[in-house]
Amino acid sequence: MDQETLKRIFEPFFTTRLKEGGSGLGLASAYGIIRNHGGAITVVSEPHVGSTFNIYLPASEKNIQTEPPARHDRFISGSGGILLVDDEPMILGSASEMLRLLGYTVYPAASGQEAVAVFTTKRDKIDLVLLDMMMPGMSGAEVLKNLKSIHPGVQVILSSGYGMQGEVQKALETGCAGFVQKPYSFAKLSQIIHQVLHPA
Repeated sequence: MDQETLKRIFEPFFTTRLKEGGSGLGLASAYGIIRNHGGAITVVSEPHVGSTFNIYLPASEKNIQTEPPARHDRFISGSGGILLVDDEPMILGSASEMLRLLGYTVYPAASGQEAVAVFTTKRDKIDLVLLDMMMPGMSGAEVLKNLKSIHPGVQVILSSGYGMQGEVQKALETGCAGFVQKPYSFAKLSQIIHQVLHPA
């Protein structure tokens, strides 16, 4: 990579492969995850030579567990309609299939504009919205604002690779039902959805 490209590789939505379908979120998500764990990532790159990424994570001061941790990988089935909003085709497809297998009716949307359109026409069938906050075009924050203007009591779970900060924190303060950080496990996602739709 040249120096101008190197300066921007961690910016959300910056990509040199737009024609090939690149979203510009891969390295941005990696950067967010590493920073949320108190770490750092550096890169050295030369055109026609290659790139080297170095990831630094803090050492843990916790004692080694002598017993295996409790398992949290149990899938919980349910019912109801879920509007699933994500611009990443792999996430949208796999999460939709998993939620259908668990018993939910899924209304997938690959963009913010599509999400608002689907919610407008299917509002009475949608019990919950799983909303990606980082999307090109209409952002997750804009989608949330539109959904709440249509139905102030809409139940929304936010998802992001950047953790509970910035726009995500602001959105949570408006009364969202929950948050799940990417990359999320489908088992954990099923548990959060169940908690929101069936509060104790």
